[in-house]
Amino acid sequence: MDLSMVSTREDAEFMSRALHLAERGLYTTDPNPRVGCVIVKDGQIVGEGWHRQAGGPHAEIEALRQSGDRADGATAYVSLEPCCHHGKTPPCTDALISAGIARVVAAMKDPNPRVAGEGLKKLKEAGVDVACGLLENAAAALNPGFCKRMKTGRPYIRSKLAMSLDGRTALPSGESKWITGEDARRDAHRLRARSSAIVTGIGTVLQDDPELTARLPEQAGEILQPIRVVLDSRLRIPATTRLAGGGNRTMVLTAVSDEERTQALSDSFDIETLPATLDGRLDLTAVVDRLGHGQFNEVLIEAGPTLNGALLRENLVDEWIVYVAPVVLGDQARGLFHLPDLTRMAERFELTISDVRQVGRDLKLTLHKQ
Repeated sequence: MDLSMVSTREDAEFMSRALHLAERGLYTTDPNPRVGCVIVKDGQIVGEGWHRQAGGPHAEIEALRQSGDRADGATAYVSLEPCCHHGKTPPCTDALISAGIARVVAAMKDPNPRVAGEGLKKLKEAGVDVACGLLENAAAALNPGFCKRMKTGRPYIRSKLAMSLDGRTALPSGESKWITGEDARRDAHRLRARSSAIVTGIGTVLQDDPELTARLPEQAGEILQPIRVVLDSRLRIPATTRLAGGGNRTMVLTAVSDEERTQALSDSFDIETLPATLDGRLDLTAVVDRLGHGQFNEVLIEAGPTLNGALLRENLVDEWIVYVAPVVLGDQARGLFHLPDLTRMAERFELTISDVRQVGRDLKLTLHKQ
């Protein structure tokens, strides 16, 4: 698309507003992307909207409703290419054309194969001026999971870890509450809230009995609670765990076919059997594929060193979030990853630090795989 039409400062300001609106759907749109739209006429905003939840009106429709007849001859700034297919709602391209929109500026193409440039093409064929690419990186950063799932069939996987200054996650007894401060824990709940699913291992369930819900009191009514997923190769999960109640239903992925045990747990959990490795553990690649098939966009791992070590070895995590607390737990405490002994530096696992910031008393490191 011709980017020369979207090079003005005014265009950038209106697209920034559309991105800001899209962010309002951070906790509610699954499995759909977060999208914002601003309609501008004669340099003034006449309508704006954002996608609030799956099945509801898209951002463009919300903005058109607000703008009314003023949409005729106006420009629509959209953080994602307008859809051109019938899903739970009619195509946004048809609505924009019918409203008389003269120009559409999209931050990025829709990675959904059902759209993938066809929305912009349809608008152009109808006589609408179109442009694409303004603030594209910022738009893609709003929807890492949707973009990855549309392109690969797999979700964007983020693992959240908390450690002491000497790289420890728990005392030898297993006690780990609380390594980090309150601000870091609140920040971690924001990670939960934006996730489609939270995945943990059976070891963490048996040790800590977590609830794995997103708790943000200031936005309690605006959060679509993530699905809880437990990786439990031998189906050891007790029916009395807190994961059996509260929040959404809990999915248990196992590597054994035990009809009697499955039936006993069926009132509390949704149990599925997946392929196993030669040593009887869940095949993590099969797990990731299953999560993608379930239309999970962003998946948060909250687990111990065994599962995190396995995920690191198999290079299945896209982003690592590590909170570092200014405390020391000693060399007998538990480490961050269970990994095989490395004999050469060439065997080390390397990550790239993309962000460092202070959250309360703690440091928050964001790392990506190379």
